[in-house]
Amino acid sequence: MFGDRVKNWMTFNEPGVVADLGYDNGFFAPGRCSNPYGKTGSCTEGDSTREPYIVTHNLILCHAAAVQRYREKYQATQKGRIGILLDFIWYEPLTNSKADLQAAQRSREFHVGWYLHPLVYGEYSKSMQEIVGERLPKFTESEMKMVKGSIDFVGINQYTTKYASHPKTIRKIGDYESDWHAQLSYFRNGVPIGPRAHSDWLYMVPWGLYKALTYIKETYGNPTVILSENGMDDPGNVTLSQGLHDTTRIGFYKSYIHQLKKAIDEGANVIGYFAWSLVDNFEWRLGYTSRFGLVYVDYKDLKRYPKMSAYWFRDMLRRKNNN
Repeated sequence: MFGDRVKNWMTFNEPGVVADLGYDNGFFAPGRCSNPYGKTGSCTEGDSTREPYIVTHNLILCHAAAVQRYREKYQATQKGRIGILLDFIWYEPLTNSKADLQAAQRSREFHVGWYLHPLVYGEYSKSMQEIVGERLPKFTESEMKMVKGSIDFVGINQYTTKYASHPKTIRKIGDYESDWHAQLSYFRNGVPIGPRAHSDWLYMVPWGLYKALTYIKETYGNPTVILSENGMDDPGNVTLSQGLHDTTRIGFYKSYIHQLKKAIDEGANVIGYFAWSLVDNFEWRLGYTSRFGLVYVDYKDLKRYPKMSAYWFRDMLRRKNNN
């Protein structure tokens, strides 16, 4: 129906969030988890040690099957591309110790690599296979052929960065959280990794974007990348005058786009960029308490007012087009 107009197709958005928050800690729907180490939440059933891997495995197979069908039936005539959107927090080692360096690398492999490694190489990373063991599902030979290379591009949603360190005590293998073997934090010696936006998970760390894109380039054969989400939020209760004067957001975009250009100049194959988001909207469980938009929405009458950041984007693009 839309194939003559839509040229970039995405099968899933942030499937890792579905598997992790839906089946490990139960924070998102369907709210499944086990509670062996005092996880918060109100899960009544689930198995955090196995279900996230099963869910991810099936999401990857669903993605690959959709790509196969698109390529066989539609791509030649519609001349589009198909990919998947993955979230990627950059994990920076807390120190230069070997243990922390390894912890940060494991975190990357258990995050973006959980999906991207099979889509590029046809199987899960060796470290995931060794750490997760028999709990990690396996692809059949025919599934490996279908999964490998099943992206024309990969969308990367990148917002923030965390420190990763090797824990002093490791929980037993078999608990999903312990598979990461890392302690994650936004602080080092009490100092935050960067300024915080409104959301408690979003610290502004532009150099993390550069490192994330460089890592994908060097680890996964420099695939075609669209930076599919990038942005910051203000509180939902800011007044119209406060919301329009979003100089912090302008600074965010300036610094992140600078790091994006640096990665591209050094060879990262990034072909597109999307700010999140065009307008203030309903943000997952945060609802209307978080405003990511370039345009302020008055939720009483739904009138829209461009923020300073919207005019900054307009002027920045005009300057680029005139050069």
